[in-house]
Amino acid sequence: MDRIKITGGQQLNGTIAISGAKNAALPLMIASLLTSDTLTLKNVPNLADVGQLGRILRNHGTDFTIAGKRPGKSPMQGETFHLTSRDIWDTTAPYEMVSKMRASFWVLGPLLGREHKARVSLPGGCAIGTRPVDLHLEGLKKLGAKIELEDGYVIARTPRGGLKGGKITFPLISVGATHNCLLAAVLARGETLIENAAAEPEIGDVARCLVKMGAKIEGIDTHTLKIQGVTQLEGAVHTVLPDRIEAGTYAMAVAATGGDVFLEGADPTHLQSALDLMVEAGVTIKIKKGGIQVTRGKEALKPVQVETQPFPGFPTDLQAQFMAMMLLVKGTSTVRETIFENRFMHVAELMRMGADISQSGDTAQITGVDELHGAQVMATDLRASASLVIGGLVAKGDTIVNRVYHLDRGFERIEEKLSACGAIIERLSE
Repeated sequence: MDRIKITGGQQLNGTIAISGAKNAALPLMIASLLTSDTLTLKNVPNLADVGQLGRILRNHGTDFTIAGKRPGKSPMQGETFHLTSRDIWDTTAPYEMVSKMRASFWVLGPLLGREHKARVSLPGGCAIGTRPVDLHLEGLKKLGAKIELEDGYVIARTPRGGLKGGKITFPLISVGATHNCLLAAVLARGETLIENAAAEPEIGDVARCLVKMGAKIEGIDTHTLKIQGVTQLEGAVHTVLPDRIEAGTYAMAVAATGGDVFLEGADPTHLQSALDLMVEAGVTIKIKKGGIQVTRGKEALKPVQVETQPFPGFPTDLQAQFMAMMLLVKGTSTVRETIFENRFMHVAELMRMGADISQSGDTAQITGVDELHGAQVMATDLRASASLVIGGLVAKGDTIVNRVYHLDRGFERIEEKLSACGAIIERLSE
């Protein structure tokens, strides 16, 4: 099992190209199930989750080819996928595949919309709370789906004629449920209204791609989506938007270590809450053509408080990285996690490096220490693994991050990107 070794104490200077967003690429790939034509996706990141979803889609009958990076091609342009679901020969998404990645559960909506039936295993993924699928299922029921749970599987069918438009009002904002119901509604008969929908940029990216494919969607980037169902969708060409979580992670790494890094391709409008917080802490942020410049000189950072919220609030997916950024900041910083329970599993691992963190319920307090020391640490989930890398970058001595398969699920070539900016970091393969 691979590990990552980091020798801390180096500033970061240079340019980091931001990859395509994992959280958009996955539902965009799933959208290929909605048409028999070819969906071409550009700027797809090379990640373990992308590869796993590819295997799941192949199981349903999707054929796709990958055009890799050509010599001289900008690294931020990613790979190009050509996905064709001409015939869906299997509407079952089996446990052994879905259990490895939660987003694969989102095939349920498109399979119901196009094939009028689906058998999908209850999902897996990071163990950061229960994250029940009730919202997904209740939303699909509003479109006429008949749903049963049997032996760990969701068995779903539609009435004769397929799904029918309806009104879905989520009791709380859910990115996954919004994706699933949106993907189902585009082929439902009549009008669907989704209220209290998630408005993350990745959902807007998927909606824009669906419009290119012939879907009729109003209210993109808002909490109310109105969809007029169509009988079929066509192929399209779409470029995946840049990964705001990757950009925020590297920005926080620069803030923690010091240095000056240009985040090529990063979109500041997708990161405003995180950038505002970093400026409050004392980091210099400059918006430039084509990206974001992040600079921190010798000046000390100041403690700040943050509460995770749905977009446009501070992202829960940057909470662990924010905590690592504040480990050496004199004073006490506070983070309150409002999205997921059990998302402080990285705290114990950071404390192995000498961090001073106290936790009570959904709130953690980080009291800055004079120094951290390298240690053996264990990644517990995708975003927590990034916080351990940041901790290792500022610690004295060597840090070994174990279970880096978590990291590979959401960060493309992280050791290569960081080492190009001066970090001493390498992958150890056994």
